[in-house]
Amino acid sequence: MRRNRNAKIVATLGPSSSDKDTIRRLFAAGVDVFRLNFSHGDEAAHRASFAILRELEREAGRPIGILADLQGPKLRVGTFAAGSVMLDESQPFRLELDTAPGDARRVGLPHPEIFAALAPGAELLLDDGKLRLIVERCGADFADTRVVAGGKLSDRKGVNVPGVLLPISALTAKDRRDLALALDLGADWIALSFVQRPEDVVEARKLIGERAAIVAKLEKPSAVEQLEAIAECADAVMVARGDLGVELPAERVPGIQKRILRTCRRLGRPVIVATQMLESMVTSPVPTRAEASDVATAIYDGADAVMLSAESAAGRYPVEAVDMMSRLITEVEGDPQYLQLMNASRPSAPAGAGAADAVCCAVRHAVALMHASAIVCYTSSGHTSLRVARERPEAPVLSLTPHLRVARRMALAWGIHSVHIEDVADVDQMTAKACAVACQEGFAQGGQTLVVIAGVPFGTPGTTNLMRIATV
Repeated sequence: MRRNRNAKIVATLGPSSSDKDTIRRLFAAGVDVFRLNFSHGDEAAHRASFAILRELEREAGRPIGILADLQGPKLRVGTFAAGSVMLDESQPFRLELDTAPGDARRVGLPHPEIFAALAPGAELLLDDGKLRLIVERCGADFADTRVVAGGKLSDRKGVNVPGVLLPISALTAKDRRDLALALDLGADWIALSFVQRPEDVVEARKLIGERAAIVAKLEKPSAVEQLEAIAECADAVMVARGDLGVELPAERVPGIQKRILRTCRRLGRPVIVATQMLESMVTSPVPTRAEASDVATAIYDGADAVMLSAESAAGRYPVEAVDMMSRLITEVEGDPQYLQLMNASRPSAPAGAGAADAVCCAVRHAVALMHASAIVCYTSSGHTSLRVARERPEAPVLSLTPHLRVARRMALAWGIHSVHIEDVADVDQMTAKACAVACQEGFAQGGQTLVVIAGVPFGTPGTTNLMRIATV
């Protein structure tokens, strides 16, 4: 099933999309990578979803990526004796380690790491920023605050501490259990929530090894400050605009999104734009015009993928949301201005560029000059395909790999159509296989030109050094 677009779609599975028929329809509508949100659902539900997706993959004959999204250290207040309270502007309010049910004067906050990082003048945001508190006095087990923006506060609402680097790991005990399950089931991508520093990614890498690739979710100001270092450590990045929009002024988020996309493009890291992209389609069969423009802007800016969350997981129109996302991407990519923007925003060669970068740069020029129908890229690790995608060439990238796990991971990257094949032994076999697969997958027909790249000796990662022009 060839997708006639370059940017990819990530869709979240949930109550509205847990059965086999709906998942099949989502895939047919355009989903490239399925996200399993480990903040919800139990082990049995996740196992069932994995089984359905792998069965669907075998039926479709196309690699399907699975992204396991870990919950991360979600910080929450405790409970209230009455279930909720009203906090008035300017009133005092205490947060403390004591987890006894709270009232309008105090509530438990079972997170000593927050108190360890607070100082007078620090701001606390509750319930996704709806309530705002300023710390006036604090200690190792309490914080006396004053309410700046009041409202209703109920049990276990989230707490954000903007501008403060918290002394916590990005992996909680629950995350470690969920990670073990996801790796056991064969997840292709692991998304780390609330990454604050590069060390968070390094810690996860020690646990994951080569069993899965890592997506660093950027939703903390501290992560944005270390954007380049985090992107270097991770395999991909997600612009998680939900919590990022809570901890930063709303007017700063669009500029930060563009900065993240530019940085990831330069480093050759796939980047996903996520959160509330078609939010109104949770309850409506069509999006707002503003949402359509939001998706289009992400595509014009060069995003590798755009993501649906509640729209596909809990909404009334999950398949329609995917279909709309696919149509929006296709429309943008058909605009002549889109290609102009991709060419104008092409980053310069990375520091220390080698033979592989030179070959991939030459491929883009060859495709433009010869109007090749496709680029056929032989890859063992996926890195060559990602280098080609970084160039945003005019022709689609047919990525051939002998490793199924690599084929599945490439489902997230811009412009890459991944095929799992047996390895080739020589240049003649390489060319013949490239032509056969390109025809079989609908990328070329007799008489058309292909640009083929590979590494010699074959099957050796990091040896991309060969480009060949082939006629089908």
